[in-house]
Amino acid sequence: MPFFAARDGLNIAFALDDFTDPWTRPDTLLMLHAAMGNAKRWFRWVPRLSRQFRVVRMELRGHGESGMPAAGAQFSLQHLVDDAIELLDRVGAREAHVVGNSAGGYVSQKLAIQQPGRVKTLSLFGSTPGLKQSHALTWLPLVRERGLRKFLADTIHERFDSSADPKLVEWFLDQAGSNDPAFVERFISHMCTHDFMDEIDRIRCPTLIVAAGREPIGNAGAYGEMQKRIRGSALKLYDTTGHNICDGYPERCLDDLLEFLKKHGYPRTA
Repeated sequence: MPFFAARDGLNIAFALDDFTDPWTRPDTLLMLHAAMGNAKRWFRWVPRLSRQFRVVRMELRGHGESGMPAAGAQFSLQHLVDDAIELLDRVGAREAHVVGNSAGGYVSQKLAIQQPGRVKTLSLFGSTPGLKQSHALTWLPLVRERGLRKFLADTIHERFDSSADPKLVEWFLDQAGSNDPAFVERFISHMCTHDFMDEIDRIRCPTLIVAAGREPIGNAGAYGEMQKRIRGSALKLYDTTGHNICDGYPERCLDDLLEFLKKHGYPRTA
């Protein structure tokens, strides 16, 4: 994967996939994965999207092949937002459609709030305005006690429902469970300080909110409030307890995303 050096010198990995017709000028679509994820988590999404958009997948710092912030170095949600802006600059995208999953959606929301001119549309999957109104801090002693993969396996019902392919679940456990536990604790602890519900009314672009209607992680009750506060936004709730809808229901998510983009005139034919 290619890298770019962020302002603080940390290497940020990304992937770029463009299988659009070569005589077209496609819009850029930026994808931001969940905590403990990486760019590979979008593997079922990219084939369809990259025929219509130039798809850029960033690996959040501390995840995948991106650099790991040193224990004594500063780390914040703002660093992730700045990384996303730098990546758009790097790939020559003045503006982009932004798709964020869970923690990647926190980055996406902040990007749309702070840099409205850079975000054409915003699509949020399982992503509330921060993690403060959740029970995520209770995970941390369990991760220390059991190990990250074992903790995820023991609580897998919060992420996948009974319809999930067992092989997908095992792949998820291997991938997510391979993250550095110390950084995961740092990442979650920081995200649990954020609740920016009072800021999201500053989001002005067309916005799609998709979530598990009965999930225990992202405070399912917040999604209706988000729709009220983000003017003209669309809300879709899936009848499932599994937070990981991007993994468990990729085709349905894609259908809803592409329908939303088409409604707003994308991809453009010219």
